Amino acid sequence: MNDDGLKAELETLKVEHRDLDDAIFVLSRQPVVDQLQIARLKKKKLALKERIIRIEDQLLPDIIA
Repeated sequence: MNDDGLKAELETLKVEHRDLDDAIFVLSRQPVVDQLQIARLKKKKLALKERIIRIEDQLLPDIIA
């Protein structure tokens, strides 16, 4: 995938990550908290974060000076 494709995917993943963060916040404020659903969302959020980091590493490789 080229840089433009990676950048587009990165933006999509970041939006999804923020949306999950918002959903977790809203669910945690409910009178009856579904801990299982929150745990699943947090796991998905973590997986997204790992994908975001991998793509960022591809776009900005380490430069040894």
